[in-house]
Amino acid sequence: MARSSSIHELLPLAQSTDLATNEQLGPVRTAALFALFAALLVASHAPLLRLPYFWDEAGYYIPAARDLLSGSLIPYSTPSNAHPPLVLGWLALNWKIFGCRPIVTRCAMLLLAAFALLGFFRLARSGANTTVAAASTLLTAIYPVFFAQSSLAQVDLPAAGLIFWGLDSYMRRLRRPAIVWFALAALAKETAILVPLALFAWELLGPRFPRMRSFGVAKTSTRSALLLLIPAIPLALWYGYHYARTGFVFGNPEFFRYNVQGTMRPLRIFLALLLRTWQTFGYLNLYLLTLACILAMRNPPLEDEAGPRKRIDVSVQVSFLAVTVVYLLALSVLGGAVLARYMLPVVPLVILVCVSTVWRRLRLWKLIIAIVTLAFVAGLFINPPYGFSPEDNLAYCDYIRLHQQAETFLEQKYSKARVLTAWPASDELTHPYLGYVEKPFQVVRTEDFTAEQLLSAADARAQFDVALAFSTKYQPLHSLFDRWRLWQRWKSEYFGYHRDLTPAAAASVLGGNLVYVKYYHGQWVAIIEVVKIEEARLSSHTASR
Repeated sequence: MARSSSIHELLPLAQSTDLATNEQLGPVRTAALFALFAALLVASHAPLLRLPYFWDEAGYYIPAARDLLSGSLIPYSTPSNAHPPLVLGWLALNWKIFGCRPIVTRCAMLLLAAFALLGFFRLARSGANTTVAAASTLLTAIYPVFFAQSSLAQVDLPAAGLIFWGLDSYMRRLRRPAIVWFALAALAKETAILVPLALFAWELLGPRFPRMRSFGVAKTSTRSALLLLIPAIPLALWYGYHYARTGFVFGNPEFFRYNVQGTMRPLRIFLALLLRTWQTFGYLNLYLLTLACILAMRNPPLEDEAGPRKRIDVSVQVSFLAVTVVYLLALSVLGGAVLARYMLPVVPLVILVCVSTVWRRLRLWKLIIAIVTLAFVAGLFINPPYGFSPEDNLAYCDYIRLHQQAETFLEQKYSKARVLTAWPASDELTHPYLGYVEKPFQVVRTEDFTAEQLLSAADARAQFDVALAFSTKYQPLHSLFDRWRLWQRWKSEYFGYHRDLTPAAAASVLGGNLVYVKYYHGQWVAIIEVVKIEEARLSSHTASR
C-alpha cells in the first residue's frame, strides 16, 4: 500500500482513470503492430525509395552521417550544427550493414517512422481507447508533414517518436522508462528536451490551481519533479563534447546566429508564434479536424451501454497542452526557419485530442474521420494556396525529379562546364553520392536567383559557362496573401522570403540563352548557357559585316 502511494505521488495524473493498470500490449502484439506499420509505410513509399537526397538531407544530414560512418561524431565535410548523433548513428549502422544507398536510407528512416507510430498508438490507447487510437494513428500516418518526413533522413520525426514512447510511459506512471525515452529523444533532436521541461513545470505548477485539483491532479514533490530534468544530462554531455572538439557549444557561429541571435526581435517572435499556431492546428487541412472538434464540444457526450463515452482525462489533456504551449513559445523564439516538421512532436497530440472529442460527441464521427482522411490524402498531392516548404508534402518529389532531369541534361551537354547555381543544387552537382550526377562539376555559388544576386553574378560571368537556376521558394500561382504588402515585407525581413526571377528574366540578366526549362506544380528549373563578352562582341561584329 505504501508503494502504491509513492507511485501515485511520482506522477500527478488523475486518479479516475488508472493508466498504470490499463491492459498493455504484450510483446507479440507489439512486434506484430510494428511489422504491420513498417510494411504499410514501406509499401506506401515504394515509388519514393530510390529518390536522391533532398534539401537539408543533402546539405547536412547525409554528409554528417557519412562522417560518422568513418568514425567521427563531429561532422567535418559540412559545418557542424551540433545536432546530437543518435539518428545519424542509426543511418551509419544501416549503411555499414546494407550499403550506403538512398534505398537503404529511406527504409531505415521508415523503420523509425513505424516505431514512432507504434509509440503514438500505445500513447493514444493509454489515454483513450483502441478505437480512438486506431483512428488517430491513421490520421497521423497520412498527415502530409508526417508522411513526407517518414522516409527523409532528418531528425524531427524520430525525435517525435521517442517522445511518444516517453509520454506513454509517463502517463502509465512508469517514471524510469519515461526518463530513458526522453533522454533518447533529446539525443535525436535537442529541442525534444522541451517535453520533460514542460512536464517538470506542469508537475510543479499544475496542482497549485484549484480547478486542476478538482480534476484529480495530485500534488507532487519537488524531488520527484526534479527527476524529469535527468534527460538533460546526456544532452549536456554531448554539448560538452562538441565544445571540446570544436570550440562551439551550439553549432558553428553562422548556425547560431541564424537560429538564435537573428530571431530575438519582438515582432518576429509574435509573427512566428502565429505561424507555429497555424502549423499546429490548421496547416495542410488540419483545420478541418480542429473545427470538427470545436463544433463537437457543443454536443453532450454520446451514451453507450456502459454510460456516457469517456474522454481523455482532463489532467492528461492539460499535460499535452503544457507540452504544446512550451513548444509553441520556444520554437517561436528559436529557429531561423519556421519549418512545420519542428512541430511533429505536438501535432499528433492535437490529432489525438480532436479525434477523441469527435468520437465522444458526434454520432457521425466515422464520416468526419473519413472526410479528414481524404483531406489529408489530398494535401499530399495538392499544394496549398499559400507559400509552404516542399518537404511538407509530396512536392519534394517534384523538386527531386526536376533536378534529376536538369542535371542529367547538364551531364550530357555540358559535362565539363563551370556551373553557376545556388544551394542545395551546388551540393547536388559536387557530391555524386547524393544521387544526382555521376561526376562532380565545378560550381560557382550564388545565394539565390533574385535580381540582386544575378546582377552580381553577371558582373563575373567569365567565371562560369552555364547557370542552373531553379525555384528556391515555392510560390503559388494565385496566393491568398499576395495582396498583403505588409505581410510580404515582414516575410522578407524576418523569414528570409524572396522572389526568384523567372527563367527568361534570369537568362536576360545573365546575358545568356535559355537552353532548358521545365515547370511542374509550381516549381521550375532552368539551364542558361552564358554568352561570354568576347563571343557577344564577335557575334555582333560578324552580324554588322
